[in-house]
Amino acid sequence: MADFPSWWAEFMAAHPDAVQIREGDTVTARWADGEVSATSFPHDLIGLLLIRRGGYAVGLASGPRLVTSKVGRRHVQSRTAAGGWSQQRFARRRAGQAAVLVDAVTEHARRLLVPGPEDSGLEGEWHGIPEALVLGGDRTLWTSVLEAPVLARLTGLPRRELPDLSDPDAAVLRRALWRGRAVWVHGSVPGE
Repeated sequence: MADFPSWWAEFMAAHPDAVQIREGDTVTARWADGEVSATSFPHDLIGLLLIRRGGYAVGLASGPRLVTSKVGRRHVQSRTAAGGWSQQRFARRRAGQAAVLVDAVTEHARRLLVPGPEDSGLEGEWHGIPEALVLGGDRTLWTSVLEAPVLARLTGLPRRELPDLSDPDAAVLRRALWRGRAVWVHGSVPGE
């Protein structure tokens, strides 16, 4: 597979009437009847936070490799057919299980992504606070994790969101890193 700069150069050569416009990490080619934009995510140190009911993965990546990570499972019930009082009891139990999941993931994120002196025993080499985040899974859950005061240093970092990820495990974490670093191309080219 060609690297992005080569692909973009070929694309521009195939569309000689296109005007190239750069805005931050996005480059756009515009011509009379089409437009294509490509957005890069050029951050070296990336924090990954993937969470779904029942599973999570937190990692720190430098370049294309994971420096450190933690993957795990937590049970959160999905549904019940019961109604009335049983339904309310189920909803309370599910909310409690989700809160335990969020608390566990918050602690892993704190330890791996914003560690303090007490975390000196981290596996591998720690490189500092990430420059950007890749978030995946359930938006409500990752928002709850990032709202924790201990993760305040991650607020405002550039983000890539991957809500379509399956239940997090080590393979999904590696795939999320690859997708997070990929150049995202979108637009329309009539006749192609």
